[in-house]
Amino acid sequence: MGNRLLNFLLIVIISCVFINCANRGNPNGGEKDIEPPFIINTYPENYSTNFKAKEIKIEFNEYIKIKNLQKQLIISPPMKNQPEITPLGSASKTITIKIYDTLPPNTTYAFNFGNSIEDNNEGNPYTYYRYVFSTGDYIDSLTVSGNITDALKREPETFVSVMLYEHEKDSVFNDSIIYKETPKYITNTLDSLTTFTIENLKAGKYLLVALKDKNGDNKFQQKSDQIGFYKSFIDIPTDSTYNLRLFNEIIDFNPSRPQLVNGEKIMIGYEGDYTGVKINMKSDVPEDFESRITKDVKTDTLYYWYKPKLKVDSLILNIEHPNINKDFTVRIRDKERDSLLMTSEPNGTIRYTEDFKISGNIPFINVDTSKMELMDKDSLLVPFKIKTYDSITNTYAFSFEKTEGNSYNMTVLPNAFTDFFENTNDTIRYSLRTQKLDSYGNLRL
Repeated sequence: MGNRLLNFLLIVIISCVFINCANRGNPNGGEKDIEPPFIINTYPENYSTNFKAKEIKIEFNEYIKIKNLQKQLIISPPMKNQPEITPLGSASKTITIKIYDTLPPNTTYAFNFGNSIEDNNEGNPYTYYRYVFSTGDYIDSLTVSGNITDALKREPETFVSVMLYEHEKDSVFNDSIIYKETPKYITNTLDSLTTFTIENLKAGKYLLVALKDKNGDNKFQQKSDQIGFYKSFIDIPTDSTYNLRLFNEIIDFNPSRPQLVNGEKIMIGYEGDYTGVKINMKSDVPEDFESRITKDVKTDTLYYWYKPKLKVDSLILNIEHPNINKDFTVRIRDKERDSLLMTSEPNGTIRYTEDFKISGNIPFINVDTSKMELMDKDSLLVPFKIKTYDSITNTYAFSFEKTEGNSYNMTVLPNAFTDFFENTNDTIRYSLRTQKLDSYGNLRL
């Protein structure tokens, strides 16, 4: 009986052990990988001299991937033919760089990968890896550094290129180089830095330029790019640090091809600052020929008005400006002239120091103030006068003395305004009012 009990207890114990071993659990998989990948071999070796290879291989200890290479990779000096770099969009233990450029002698090159390299599983970055080589006997080792600010904003843009243009001896340095040539050396602030350092430079005299390069061609596009530059050439080696302030340059005046839009009205679109522009008729015209120039209120457009009507197929206009002097041929067709339309500003409330302005869509040639009347809310006549006439915006400014909490009605009788084509106005009435003084505040600065 004792042996049977002992055997039964032994069977129960063994069964419990097997049941416990059979219970499923969730494996924890070990600790999370937080280590970045590291390089185990490069061919040719990093910082090689007398470099002649057409292919570079960089081997890592684990699978890596490359992301955002177009923004992150900086090659200095820039290459005319971009190298092919793999892998892109897939994992590998090796980065391969195939060079298609013919590299000049005695030049140090640097490939700065920024934050583009990370391991395939956890995304741990291998930051700011630089592969450097020289086609000469030694590696250039000089540096220049500084910081980027913005002329208007508290923080500058990210991904700002900082470039050096070499000033060679016995050569004439042209400012247009930033429009036409790629720099000798380049770096980039990437997405988080406002400081910069350009490394592996050779001694010399350079122009230092910062560029928010929208299309990534390493050339200044005046319409889209911000630029900053040091006011004089810098000499390398140097212990100085340089501040480069980004700003948007005023675009050079550049007219588009003129075209006839209405009878005796030629439209000229432009970009930049039109100040100082002259538009001259180069075609043969009669002695009584007249012309005027006005600007569109809302758009960068000039209008060239002329009279009398010319029975010709085309006209030649010369557009002259400090930045351009060019002849344009304008095809002429029979079109109806514009009708006179007049607008005013302000409408409703007028400030005590503000002028009342009347504008027209066709240039004015005369205004007869005897056919205009200004009365206040008590039907008393209020004296007024023409203060200015702006021929470009075709605007008359009228001034008069204003009192607190008053209302004013201006009546413009027919034929008060005469335009370039001898059109006149119909009766027009304008209403204005001033506010109480206590509706304004004082601001002391």
